[in-house]
Amino acid sequence: MPDSLSDRCGFNCGQSDTILRMKRILITGATGNIGGQVVAQLASSELQVRALVRNPAAVQLPAHVEVVYGDLTRPESLEEGLQGVDVVFLVWVAPAEAAAAALNLITKRVRRIVLLSAPLKTAHPLFQQPNPARARAELVERLIETSGVEWTFLRPGMFALNAVGWWGPQIRAGNLVSWPYIHVPTAPIDERDLGAVAVRTLCEDGHAGAEYVLTGPESLTQGEQIRTIGSVLGRSLRIEEVPAEEWLRGLPSHVPPFVAKYLLDAWAAAAGQPAFVTATVAELIGSPPRTFRQWAADHAQQFRE
Repeated sequence: MPDSLSDRCGFNCGQSDTILRMKRILITGATGNIGGQVVAQLASSELQVRALVRNPAAVQLPAHVEVVYGDLTRPESLEEGLQGVDVVFLVWVAPAEAAAAALNLITKRVRRIVLLSAPLKTAHPLFQQPNPARARAELVERLIETSGVEWTFLRPGMFALNAVGWWGPQIRAGNLVSWPYIHVPTAPIDERDLGAVAVRTLCEDGHAGAEYVLTGPESLTQGEQIRTIGSVLGRSLRIEEVPAEEWLRGLPSHVPPFVAKYLLDAWAAAAGQPAFVTATVAELIGSPPRTFRQWAADHAQQFRE
């Protein structure tokens, strides 16, 4: 079970003098990597937590969570989930075409939205490559900003958890990891730290209009990240840099081509520059963010299975 925010930094969502006395928080994406962290870390709060899911019968969430049906592509299905809700944690992965209708309803029912977005305005080249997901995020942000509702935008960089999908299959199969742009650095953020920031912004007053760029604490090349995983596992991994075209030919079927193109464009643009690193996580939660080594140690089993 993920450690709660109160365990990590002495914060309790229901006891702080600055906490808003809210009826209910609605979490979208509650079964995902980040939404799941938010749900788990809200367990220590005195707030009512509701999860919006498309298939309630198939979901197992903690006992403190009320589970309701809702589909962001069907605005009429959102009414029940929005009843009595003050704040929404929004993870938007639905098609861009559905955003206007859904957000028109959501912004009329709630007082504040905390949106999981991306570093769209950060000048570092890693974050400035055009892609469909970026255009969708910009649209969602514009709709929220012009709605009149209070909002907070969380802008995480690369997720440490990407390492499981990117390098996990090769590490589980042997000691060779073939990857493009191994000398390009990023500052991967632990999903638990991102969840802790989200809980802060959902529970506390004072975050309206804030745009928080969130990263891990260190700039590490992709090769250094792979070697860190090997060190944690007690294995000497061999890293082979491969051309982008060769990597694309071996791309897993679950990776959309536009995602692969975005990653290659981003890595190429960021070559030769240190990763963009912020201190925002520590400033918001009051404790240092986890290092990539800490993340790897806590997720080592996922590279062994």
